[in-house]
Amino acid sequence: QVQLVESGGGLVQAGGSLRLSCAASGRTFSSYAMAWFRQAPGKEREFVAAISWSRGVTFYASSLEGRFILSRDNAKNTAYLQMNSLKPEDTAVYYCAAGRGGSYQPSYNIWGQGTQVTVSS
Repeated sequence: QVQLVESGGGLVQAGGSLRLSCAASGRTFSSYAMAWFRQAPGKEREFVAAISWSRGVTFYASSLEGRFILSRDNAKNTAYLQMNSLKPEDTAVYYCAAGRGGSYQPSYNIWGQGTQVTVSS
């Protein structure tokens, strides 16, 4: 079974950048698709980005306008979310997830505890 631990969240000014990491334990990390979701205060959790387990094919929520980049290093059992040109509306708890892939939350059966990202204006 894979366990996930997120890190890299924090407080940043609008226009700044952060890189989130999702470290996985377990030998089968490379068999899972990885994704990031986020939940802003008072809102439902929403899809951010996902990456396939084999060829590293990525796709993103259209609302991100190309500001985020998702990558993975299977040798290090880690996925990364590079977030650029951050906006106050990006403020949320960001969750890493592992599963079958796609943007549908029930497709992911393993979740991290979340990391807070706060963007000040």
